[in-house]
Amino acid sequence: MKNRTIAGRLKEHVAFDAPVENPDGAGGVEIGWSEFRTCRAEFIYSRGSEAVEASRLQGRSVYKVKIRDLGTASQINQSSRMRTVRRGSPNGERLSDPLPGERYNVREVDRITTRGWVYLVVESGVAS
Repeated sequence: MKNRTIAGRLKEHVAFDAPVENPDGAGGVEIGWSEFRTCRAEFIYSRGSEAVEASRLQGRSVYKVKIRDLGTASQINQSSRMRTVRRGSPNGERLSDPLPGERYNVREVDRITTRGWVYLVVESGVAS
């Protein structure tokens, strides 16, 4: 019964992307994104610390996110980004970034607080 309750809280469908360098045709490189994991997630209400409130005043949103620590979760780090798969633009934001969803920069990764879970702090409204 307990596992169903926990799994029931993982309502969001998210994807994680890693930055990749692609040649731009002019001798330089362009940073793109490559999806490496999709999973279910729980968004946890984050109280208004001073840093969170400052972010909100600047038009950014900070969230805590909980995911299961399985498979490719160990690849998630501060250079990764998270997307909500069911919300946001279904066709990406631009031609160079066609992946669907609302984008979030990963700011913190906590793999040690609770065994079997990874806690993330993500932020929206900032350039990737």
